[in-house]
Amino acid sequence: MISKGCEQCAMGGKMVLFVYGYCDQRDCFYCPLGENRKNVTDVYANERRVESDADVIEEAKRMDALGTSITGGEPQEVLSRTCRYLSLLKEEFGEDHHTHLYTGITGGRENMRRLADAGLDEIRFHPPYERWGDLHGTEWEEILYVAREEGLTPAFEIPGIRAEPEFLEFLDEGAAEFCNVNEFEMSDGNYRRMREEGYELQEGHMSAVDGSKAAILEAMGDHPRVYFCTSVFKDAAQHRNRLKRMARNVGREFDDVTDDGTLVYGKTWLTPDELAALGVPEEFYVVKDTHVEMAWWLLEEMVEAGDAETGEIVEQYPTYDGTVVERTPLA
Repeated sequence: MISKGCEQCAMGGKMVLFVYGYCDQRDCFYCPLGENRKNVTDVYANERRVESDADVIEEAKRMDALGTSITGGEPQEVLSRTCRYLSLLKEEFGEDHHTHLYTGITGGRENMRRLADAGLDEIRFHPPYERWGDLHGTEWEEILYVAREEGLTPAFEIPGIRAEPEFLEFLDEGAAEFCNVNEFEMSDGNYRRMREEGYELQEGHMSAVDGSKAAILEAMGDHPRVYFCTSVFKDAAQHRNRLKRMARNVGREFDDVTDDGTLVYGKTWLTPDELAALGVPEEFYVVKDTHVEMAWWLLEEMVEAGDAETGEIVEQYPTYDGTVVERTPLA
């Protein structure tokens, strides 16, 4: 089973709103947060550092977001902030803007009520790893029912460290709606700690950890409400589709959108008067302070014909900071 939140994520339609970098679970050796996110109070919408509410709305519009996932750190540790952003998104984009939240604590009824009132749709619990297999009869079982009573869809989202049948029991008992298992991964933030724990990368993979995937799929993969999210899918589908949504939304008429979701255009130092004299239509270029950006294929033809001495083909991400991927000189 794939939840509505996961469907939107697969389409690249889910904005990631990072609301807080601190977390009281300080001994998670697999925590993937890098230095720029761990133990900070900054807020990020996707990769964009948020300075105002307008930044959040602008980033959601930039990618034509269908919904938002709230993450951290621990979003429940800054509940007022988290609820404010939930309300902001629902007020701006309406009830159909689907929201889900990742949390490593139970929080209690009052938190569930406040989150639901603010507009949260789905809450995904990640119990501490050392308690897996012994969650029945604890606050972790209770919070699933409490969350549902308060109008939220309760679920589990766990790293694929090992198979754990108890999560299937919660699904069969009707306590949790679904269980997402993310392929166990190494990141810049956890690589050293993961190696110290004895984990190694799968051969031929940049991030996936060797060893646990087959056992998890064998024990849990056949359950209709378990979804195993691979590292390849995250990189090749989720991230790329999000970039494509941005590129289609912010790309200019002459920008070329690649299969990777980047934008390609030409850069020239010809003046607007020179372009006009060459008969270049105005819709094929935009004048910047120090240069002109235009259709790359047209600039290439102009350089080959000798109408322009030099230029560049630029490939960049459609993100707010416009990180350049590659520059190809034309001469």
